[in-house]
Amino acid sequence: MATSTASALKRTIRDQLAAARERTLSLLGPVGEADLVRQHSPLQSPLVWDLVHIGWFEELWLVRRLGGEEPARPELDELYDAFLHERAEREALPLLCGEEAFAYVAGVRERTLALLDTVELDSADPLLADGFVYGMIVQHEQQHCETLLQTLQLSSLELPDPEPARPLCAGGEAVVEAGVFVLGAEGEPWAYDNERPAHEVELPGFAIDRWPVSCGDYAAYVEATGAEPPQFWERDGDGWLRLRFGRREPLPLEEPVRHASWHEADTYARWAGKRLPSEAEWEKAAKLGLLEGTGALYEWTSSPFRGYPGFRAFPYREYSEVFFGEGYRVLRGASWATAPVVARASFRNWDYPIRRQIFAGLRCARDLKEAR
Repeated sequence: MATSTASALKRTIRDQLAAARERTLSLLGPVGEADLVRQHSPLQSPLVWDLVHIGWFEELWLVRRLGGEEPARPELDELYDAFLHERAEREALPLLCGEEAFAYVAGVRERTLALLDTVELDSADPLLADGFVYGMIVQHEQQHCETLLQTLQLSSLELPDPEPARPLCAGGEAVVEAGVFVLGAEGEPWAYDNERPAHEVELPGFAIDRWPVSCGDYAAYVEATGAEPPQFWERDGDGWLRLRFGRREPLPLEEPVRHASWHEADTYARWAGKRLPSEAEWEKAAKLGLLEGTGALYEWTSSPFRGYPGFRAFPYREYSEVFFGEGYRVLRGASWATAPVVARASFRNWDYPIRRQIFAGLRCARDLKEAR
């Protein structure tokens, strides 16, 4: 790698690391100490656990594995490895709190940046190719920022509204003709292992809604069927309110519906005479520029989370491979809480089909022969 190219990449890495950290601290800044350590929901970790886990993961990969240095706090391995304790158990752990927690993550960042000054990004080590391992750390922190926002929503703490202007849904379908397209990440040096390898997929023709399902459409479904409303909806006479970051507001009928589980999304689609798109259908339509309202909310698909043909776990099995199977459903797109560095057409999110706290909605599809 040419010196000028390597220098430019290191500047990008520094900027991305700084942006992620600024976001983390801005989300936690308005939260008091008691609420940082409290477990607001058994589905989520205490906010301070996510904070220190961000620093621990950065130290593990950049300072220890890449730099060969010793851990600052070896005892933290037992507390902040996400696979050792369920989220509901973490409040009872002897977690770092207050200034000690913030000082730890700041100290890790100092060591990270010092190492970046000396590392050779054109190494034959695949961790360093195109700065992949740094991209992994940036995305990891940004994804935890999204997790922090989920926790804050569940907490009912009254906080400043972090969401930008929301799209208003319109109608219409896009028809996608049968044919072959390339599924997966192409030319994305920081793409995760589950987005690779890019490969050709042949799909029959289908139709897909141009816009996500709106709150108004979903409210009509609830009224017609007596189905349970999405999480955070409340009755208000003949209408609805929703709770957002500690504030009740009239349900905005023209905005995309959110906080419905996969089961609820699937049932709605069937009630509407349609179905959820597969993740391949979603990605093909997105890459063709046929979808409106993407980036407002993740969107449930019909697809279980599986590896692509030729999948190879990298750099560790626990990011993707251990979750493969029928137990998880894939979400596509991005939410308003997703950082641009993560929000690419090939990105695959996944969760249990019962989950409702994630910033997720849905759009419907149908076989082309049934399109109207």
